[in-house]
Amino acid sequence: MMTSVSRWRVLLLAGATLLLSACGEEQKQATAGAQSMPPVTTEVATIQRQDIALNKAYSSLLTSEHEVTLVARVNGTLQTRQFEQGDQVSEGQVLYTIEPEQYEAIVKQQEANLQSAKAELARAGRDAERYKSLLQRSSVSRQQYDQALAEQQVARARVAQSEAALASANIDLGYTRVTAPVSGRIGLSQVNLGNLVNAGTELVTITPLDPLEVRFQMPLKDALELRSQLELDDLNQIHASLSVAGGSGQADTVLQGALDFLGVRVDQKTSTVQASASFANPGAKVLPGQFVRVSIEGLKRYNVLAVPEIAVTQGLMGPQVFVVDDENKARARTIELGEVAGEMQIVVSGLESGDKVVVGDPSGIKPGTPIKAASAQGDDA
Repeated sequence: MMTSVSRWRVLLLAGATLLLSACGEEQKQATAGAQSMPPVTTEVATIQRQDIALNKAYSSLLTSEHEVTLVARVNGTLQTRQFEQGDQVSEGQVLYTIEPEQYEAIVKQQEANLQSAKAELARAGRDAERYKSLLQRSSVSRQQYDQALAEQQVARARVAQSEAALASANIDLGYTRVTAPVSGRIGLSQVNLGNLVNAGTELVTITPLDPLEVRFQMPLKDALELRSQLELDDLNQIHASLSVAGGSGQADTVLQGALDFLGVRVDQKTSTVQASASFANPGAKVLPGQFVRVSIEGLKRYNVLAVPEIAVTQGLMGPQVFVVDDENKARARTIELGEVAGEMQIVVSGLESGDKVVVGDPSGIKPGTPIKAASAQGDDA
């Protein structure tokens, strides 16, 4: 019996020894494999906090906010048209005349009425002075003197009334010359010469094209951050560009301008804030009705960490980058992403200043891969 037990113990001991030997051999092979893995040469940068510029773009349907439709202000026959349809017209330029003769006659009549009222006022003034002198000598009654003063006041009121009528007649006479209130491209005339027009008849539309004022909706988050930045920087530093996609293989049309308005009310339906930018548009390269993209330049995020977009990969726990440890090996680090700034990706959390991050192409790199740093463009990402 003792001999059988001893044999079993010997067999068990021998099996355990063989198992431990096998495990040790596998561990040695794994260690040797890791040590023999060739290093990957890629760009590595030490990231630091910095101010980074953003480029934000917003879509908009281009409209001319200063477009004006001219209407007749007086009744009469349309006598002349002093422009070619589709021309560029200037502010103050005469466009139409509407039967000015009848309004000139009305002005002359009102001038005569004013002269008559002034003569009546002069007579009433002389009568009032004469009755005042007679009253002092008790030659007239107080009632007669008061009557003379009242007639003088009535005559003075008639003068004021005549002056107002003359001014109104001159205004109507001025309306017989229809002028351009703004500079811009004029459209098709809605009324032909010789037609009778009434006050309120639409005549033509003028569309200003240079400069262009473009209104667009900015997300609330962007508007709040921009307003916060404007407390640090001047509004004139916020530049803007407008681009229209070219057709049939043509290059995009780009205009340069500046942000000139940022609203203070939030649209509750869209959670946006209205903004406006102005752009020089020489030659009317861009026309109302086109879909455009407005890019705001000069925006910044202050004291942030950022890495090139190419350095960010998708891991099991979400977005990640590879950080190089003290042994020059790659370690995956899960990060929280912020905004994209050109080719850079702002990192909200997961990294610290001084971390060495793989900023080159991360393909072929996995946790534990030896890293050989290549020279990056600049010291910091």
